[in-house]
Amino acid sequence: MKRLLLSLAALAFVASASAQDWAKARLNKSPRHLEFVTITSGGRDLKCFVGYPEVKNKATTIVLIHEIFGLSDWMRGMVDQFAEAGYIAIAPDFLSGMGPNGGGSDSFAPDAVRGKIQGLDEKNVMADVKAAADYVAKLPASNGKVVVGGFCWGGGKTFNYAASGANFKAGFVFYGSAPKAEQMAAIKTPIYGFYGGNDARISAALPDVTAQMKTAGKAFDPVIYEGAGHGFMRAGEDPEATEPNKKARAESWKRMKEILSKI
Repeated sequence: MKRLLLSLAALAFVASASAQDWAKARLNKSPRHLEFVTITSGGRDLKCFVGYPEVKNKATTIVLIHEIFGLSDWMRGMVDQFAEAGYIAIAPDFLSGMGPNGGGSDSFAPDAVRGKIQGLDEKNVMADVKAAADYVAKLPASNGKVVVGGFCWGGGKTFNYAASGANFKAGFVFYGSAPKAEQMAAIKTPIYGFYGGNDARISAALPDVTAQMKTAGKAFDPVIYEGAGHGFMRAGEDPEATEPNKKARAESWKRMKEILSKI
């Protein structure tokens, strides 16, 4: 019975993450220019969602790496929210061309997306991030500065992308795992961490990660938001969000904007 209840809870979590009408409704009301583009990555087509800010001057760009739930309505909504804040944002669909009839994230059943993403080849993921970063950096409306950020699975991939030796302005790691200590020497960019106090699966490792980054001589600035759980950036936006998750989300946005304003 206990195992059944846990399974049902997991299914409910996946369903709530993938079927968020409030996220789609907000996205549909956006006045900003949002579009899908197809770029090339390693000889394959990579579908990406791009949002443009309504600003006079050229803007800093940010590559957003989605959760394990794929390029969802919520993730596309985050692209729009970064555009609202004044930045060009792009979110690659790492499942591009892998679904039925050559589809992407939206062509899979919700419970199939997670498993498919978990099985992605790390080299291909890193190549896709680079392709997206190269694309937005060269847009006429871009000032050439690139930031990378990700959530959950995407938070870990953001950290890994930095550890691949990639050169970008800052990394925003939202409740994602860190690379191995021996990989940290290749990091060239400051990493800013955002973690939930009620997310020991990830946050319990922070003392070790902090020490490893210090030993490697790398800039790492983690913040733990007490009472917030895993996925608080999404959960904190839900109309039924808990106060700790809402507070963590609001404080994270404030922190990000302060960091971005100095880049």
